[in-house]
Amino acid sequence: MDFSNRLKNLPTQFFATLVQKVTTAIAEGRDVINLGQGNPDQPTPEHIVKALQEAATNPQTHKYSPFRGTNELKQAAVNFYKREYNVDVDPNTEVAIMFGTKIGLVELPLAMMNENELMLLPDPGYPDYLSGVGLASVKYDTMPLLAKNNFLPDYTALTDEQKQAAKLMYLNYPNNPTGATATKEFFEETVALAKESNIAVVHDFAYGGIGFDDVKPVSFLQIAGAKEVGVEMYTLSKTYNMAGWRVGFAVGNPKMIEAINLIQDHLFVSLFPAVQAAAAAALNEDQQCVDELVSLYEGRRNALIDACTAIGWHVQAPKGSFFAWLPVAEGYTSEEFADLLLDKADVAVAAGNGFGTYGEGYVRVGLLVNEERLKEAVDRIAKLNLF
Repeated sequence: MDFSNRLKNLPTQFFATLVQKVTTAIAEGRDVINLGQGNPDQPTPEHIVKALQEAATNPQTHKYSPFRGTNELKQAAVNFYKREYNVDVDPNTEVAIMFGTKIGLVELPLAMMNENELMLLPDPGYPDYLSGVGLASVKYDTMPLLAKNNFLPDYTALTDEQKQAAKLMYLNYPNNPTGATATKEFFEETVALAKESNIAVVHDFAYGGIGFDDVKPVSFLQIAGAKEVGVEMYTLSKTYNMAGWRVGFAVGNPKMIEAINLIQDHLFVSLFPAVQAAAAAALNEDQQCVDELVSLYEGRRNALIDACTAIGWHVQAPKGSFFAWLPVAEGYTSEEFADLLLDKADVAVAAGNGFGTYGEGYVRVGLLVNEERLKEAVDRIAKLNLF
């Protein structure tokens, strides 16, 4: 027996390789400070856990969920977008419930594209975007995210051929891995491009709840005309520390929402109704837990940036997400620098080239350990006399 060509065409899982390196180091008894992960380190807020516990005792939640999710969770998504972004969403035609948003990001090319059609992806970007490319057997071109453009794609660099051929485009702000945020003006340009060239837009809003310096990240759907050209995907993994719960949703263009729902009709019977009830509680109830989480990450960000600056490591503070995007020391590639930090300082970071060609020259650091460990990591790096 053999794997299908579809599976053979999938990209190597970048994070699996990173995890293996860290696991090996820890197995050797080394005290590794792991800044390479993207796994929230705080527990899910207690009131959300209690909502799950209560819902799980109800025998009605032990049955199959409606194929397209519960009305309760869809309405909660509607409430959330109205409260947080003043965006009106129809719960019946403009919301799709998903097992985390990675599912939607991978399945949309399957649902909306034919073989060999073109999609546009950010570079650097979330590596699993390429999983959808491989499964759908489509082509892709990348849009470089450069520091000189504030890590926003430059649409004037797209050729007429690319704009005419592209069917789908992915964006992600606050951005993984760079920590950059988008402006309303940029999203207005995006809507104009999408309308002019008939490109469907997917905005991956995974870190939408995490913005620093009292600046709330912009939702793509806040822009006039956005629902005519695209959808936004929102996961509860980051905003509410629910990564292991696997719950998220897409909102926006009815045709794209129907594409997601239709393919999921054939793949799933939605997710555990008690998880959906807890997710609805997270979206509907008091948001103080989110404010506290953002404050925690901002404190960690400040501690990291101050420590780096003190050793001569000139870095830019991220404006959102729980990642920092740091330039490597002179004379090293991203992978060489990441390996050096792990081998000589027991500090794990993610090499920037794992996120794309234009990630070369950087490493990604997660703000997912406490301030003391972040400072200790920089202290260890300082002893290598690289800066």
